[in-house]
Amino acid sequence: MGGCPFGHGASRRGFLAAAGTLLAAGAASAASSPDMSAAKGVTPASQGEGRLLTVPFEGRHQAGIATALQNHTCFTAFDVTTTDRAALIDLLRRWTAASRRMAAGQTAAPLDEADLSRPAPDGGDALGLAPARLSVTFGFGPSLFEQNGHDRFGLARHRPAALAELPNFHGDQLQPARTGGDVSIQACADDPQVAFHAVRQLAQMAYGVAALRWMQTGFVANAAATDTPRNLLGFKDGTQNPIAAQPVEQTASGTITPGSYDDVVWAGADAPAWMRGGSYVVARRIRLSLEHWDRTPVDFQEQVIGRHKRSGAPLGKDSEFDPLDLDAVDHDGNPVIPDNAHVRLGAAASNGGAQMLRRSYSYNDGANFTAERWPPWRQAVEWDAGLLFICYQRDPRASFSRIFERMSKFDAMNQYATHTGGGLFACPGGVTTADGYIGQGLFEA
Repeated sequence: MGGCPFGHGASRRGFLAAAGTLLAAGAASAASSPDMSAAKGVTPASQGEGRLLTVPFEGRHQAGIATALQNHTCFTAFDVTTTDRAALIDLLRRWTAASRRMAAGQTAAPLDEADLSRPAPDGGDALGLAPARLSVTFGFGPSLFEQNGHDRFGLARHRPAALAELPNFHGDQLQPARTGGDVSIQACADDPQVAFHAVRQLAQMAYGVAALRWMQTGFVANAAATDTPRNLLGFKDGTQNPIAAQPVEQTASGTITPGSYDDVVWAGADAPAWMRGGSYVVARRIRLSLEHWDRTPVDFQEQVIGRHKRSGAPLGKDSEFDPLDLDAVDHDGNPVIPDNAHVRLGAAASNGGAQMLRRSYSYNDGANFTAERWPPWRQAVEWDAGLLFICYQRDPRASFSRIFERMSKFDAMNQYATHTGGGLFACPGGVTTADGYIGQGLFEA
């Protein structure tokens, strides 16, 4: 990543040319900064310096999966409206080129300031902004391969077995307008305008080939902070994520430690060649009944989650990263962590060792009239806010579906949470050549 990462053409940061020394220092910091893994992660050295860093688009894995969590996301799903395979491939080529440019801090396409009689190839709303660690991650939904029994683009025979439709889980209230899609694009950045700008430009480029189906924005309090971010429930979110230095669970049979990226996230040799080095993403829009939650005593909230609210420590422990002791009982012989506690039902030890990498964000879409499905069954204008749950794994059948099947029935959190939308997408391996495009291995298989 040494040298100038921006290439040629109009740059969002051209006005900062006089600050070249500072930008060079940022690039040098990025080159020496440790990755989260052997994948594409960029860890900011500090809050100010981190805003100057870029996340490279090219690599064996797509950026935005193992990349250090950014502060904001726009998760978007598209319906492919064309029946022309060549037009779809052309769009993927153009999307790849634009994403490469935007991740480097440039406009989606070079600007021609001399010709004002045509629409601009970039809306310009991010001119002057730093790239803010922008990453753009693409995925392909089951309906791109086959829809209503129809092989739309000659891809059905290449559909991975792991890209099976998700089951209908207990309690789901999925809204069609917020669910599914042929192609997903997740843009993440430390600046919300940069993330939205990216998906906006890609949507404009798709005119006549693909149409926006749904989009959900999200945020975390401060992804660069050393403390685990808190969700809208006030609890730390992600403590039990795998691929960390700490053991996550302790049972009578021993301690379960986090898996590696190869074990948990990346599709391996059992996947089709075009998916190797890729991952499967499950996104779920989960509305949280914050009014109900805010009227719940804190000690009951802790029983629901299975952790102490202030410290994030498992019930009965002192530190956030103390292992979950799922066998611990109190003086009356009752489990310290209740049988229906959220962390117990989501634990690897409760699910045959199943794990997944979570990259979740909170969302706030204002307020809407809502009829609650749990006591007190009130109907009123309430917060339309909650969690955009996002997880990556090498096989969702063995990870998300296995874990959530039990959680959807028994999790004490269900009285506060309603799944209203989302989707499943196969995110192929990354682009490794200058003339390559996302999904090239699939279309040339």
